[in-house]
Amino acid sequence: MKQVAVLYGGISAERDVSLATGEQVIAALEQAGFAVRPIDVTEDLGALVSALTHPRPDAVFNALHGRFGEDGCVQGVLDWLKLPYTHSGVRASAIAMDKTAAKAIFKAHGLPLARHMEITPEELEAADPLPRPYVVKPIQEGSSVGVSIIRTGDNRRGDVARSWKHGRMMVEEFIPGRELTVAVMGDRALNVTEISTHLAFYDYEAKYASGGSEHVLPAQVHPDILAQAKEVALAAHKALGCRGASRSDFRYDDTAGEPGRLVLLEVNTQPGMTPTSLLPEQAAHAGISFPELCRWMVEEAMNAA
Repeated sequence: MKQVAVLYGGISAERDVSLATGEQVIAALEQAGFAVRPIDVTEDLGALVSALTHPRPDAVFNALHGRFGEDGCVQGVLDWLKLPYTHSGVRASAIAMDKTAAKAIFKAHGLPLARHMEITPEELEAADPLPRPYVVKPIQEGSSVGVSIIRTGDNRRGDVARSWKHGRMMVEEFIPGRELTVAVMGDRALNVTEISTHLAFYDYEAKYASGGSEHVLPAQVHPDILAQAKEVALAAHKALGCRGASRSDFRYDDTAGEPGRLVLLEVNTQPGMTPTSLLPEQAAHAGISFPELCRWMVEEAMNAA
């Protein structure tokens, strides 16, 4: 029986999400026939290395989210230990987590992007860097941590700038319309999901709270947009050098009619695997159960090693 260590928890702002992901993955891998050893990752790197070497697992399922878990850091540790692991490697993970670097790659490959720029909190406090409305977001966080939308008549710009605690900052043109996402497994874009929420936007609560969002699968959008979203998601996955599964997030502006404008926001190299997550939902729609999805991730990791 193959031994799989599951890394979950971690030390990022997304620890709770990772714990939820890990718990579901652990149960699924056991159901798929693996011997599973959960490892709650903390600030003690020595303890992590010890847990991964005494004894050594056959593979590692990386269920970490956020900084140090999906930005190339833990991937580097696993490479050093010569352990096969799920999801993308160091380079793809680091670039995808850095929105400035990732968008530069996407631009070079001709993928559709919104106007954006990296700025400092001081520059944001001084003046609007883009015409309103625009989005303020951390460059190296996920799950919409720290994201704000500055709209016409909004007087929060100074407060957002002065209270900023998320490292490097990006501003991006706000794209009206709808939220779409596409999961990729290997060389296959699975489907297109539309996400709607009663909240102000698809933020942390909308993503992870029960009832925070509704998913329409497949998305009820123009056929050209369905095809384009899948094509762009697969192209972005390949451009970054991702492996295993990824998820690309889009905004779709159909406010002036269809087919409208599709814009790639980012690629998540560690898609959530919680009860409300999108990758397992799209896999299930394709006839792939959650244990089968987790098994595929582990087997893909071992074959890539």
